[in-house]
Amino acid sequence: MESAGGAGVLWRRALESFWFYPAVLCVAAVVLAEALVVVDRRLSPATVEGVGLLSALGVSGSRALLGAIATSVLTVAGTTFSITISVLATTTSTYGPRLVRNFMTDRGNQLVLGVFTASFLYALIVLRSVRSEDDDGSAFVPTVAVNVAMVLAVLCVGVLVYFIHHIADSVQVSTLQRRLREELDAVVELLAPARPPAGTAGGPATDPAALPPALDEVAAPTTGYVQWVDLDELVDAARRAHGVGEALVRPGDHVVAGEPVLRLRGRSAWDPDPAQDARRAIVLGTERTPHQDLAFAVQQLTEMAVRALSPGTNDPYTAAYAFDALADGLVRLVERDPAAPGRTDEDGTLRAVVPWPGPEEHVGAVLLAVRTYALASPVALASAAQLVERLAHADARPRPRARLRAEVRAWRDVMPGSGLPPHDRAPVEQRLDAVLATLRDA
Repeated sequence: MESAGGAGVLWRRALESFWFYPAVLCVAAVVLAEALVVVDRRLSPATVEGVGLLSALGVSGSRALLGAIATSVLTVAGTTFSITISVLATTTSTYGPRLVRNFMTDRGNQLVLGVFTASFLYALIVLRSVRSEDDDGSAFVPTVAVNVAMVLAVLCVGVLVYFIHHIADSVQVSTLQRRLREELDAVVELLAPARPPAGTAGGPATDPAALPPALDEVAAPTTGYVQWVDLDELVDAARRAHGVGEALVRPGDHVVAGEPVLRLRGRSAWDPDPAQDARRAIVLGTERTPHQDLAFAVQQLTEMAVRALSPGTNDPYTAAYAFDALADGLVRLVERDPAAPGRTDEDGTLRAVVPWPGPEEHVGAVLLAVRTYALASPVALASAAQLVERLAHADARPRPRARLRAEVRAWRDVMPGSGLPPHDRAPVEQRLDAVLATLRDA
């Protein structure tokens, strides 16, 4: 299973922030502007005039051009993004506030803002270098730098056109669902890969009764959500301490400062350095993320379906599409072996235990939402029924099938009181009866 240390988590947070790429492009713009001004100072006027692609402008023309570029680019960026935030607010109020994160982490949005702000800074830095004879006795116009500013202005026009298309596409339901489905697929591949990686362990060896004695518990330093459990760091720390690190929480759990999140086990006390490294293996944050939190990835699509079925939205087809998107990840999840709770070192010795949730928990959460919110919508019910049919044929393990059978039975029991007319309710009940028969026969 892929792991990422504290530095890796911080790096991912930076990449997903709205400021990282704009900051990098702004620094690059400042460096480029200063470098081209130096080049212009070393070039002779004859050399510059010999380049046919360069347009030579006077002091006043250069200042006017650079000023216009700086002013217009920043104005367009501010206006465009303020309108975008308004559109985004309307979209998230319909399909869920957690979708704001998709806008923030969208690489296209980050680069567009970066190009606008970098072009503004570039024009400002070059404008500062333009001198007339009245300023210091010698006129200086950085011709190469001014022409590059014109190229950046043209680039900003193209970026603006791209951004209008991109933002219009990104707020469409199909695009939102595709991104959420990709996140679900990614975390399924991480936690339940088709080929389990070396170093995983399960069975009786990971039972708490079979583990070494508990020596100490690590408390959460702050209140927040568990965003990542760094297995590599935990295994390495436990190996150096000749013990086992048992995580008491899993990604997505909310903890309060002072609550235990990790139990240190072994035959002798852990040294301070390995114990400190083990503490860093539990990464906390202010919000849930879908990178290792499978329940959150499932919840996002489920929330989209639930909100689409609310009286204020009344969009059962969006709910049906959300259930279809959930089927893609959940079917692969139940087909594969669940994430092994144990992780061993290179010698095959158990070093870490994490209580990963089983697939039945995620399936149960989705079907609970169906029973609670979708009973009055034949369109959504048909898609949800297809989801359970796929799950029933995909999983042959007793525990998930027992949970699925219980959830489908609970769904079937509440159908008569759903308020649907008999001719709308009958097809769904028949499909549920067929699913129950399949689950009983297996």
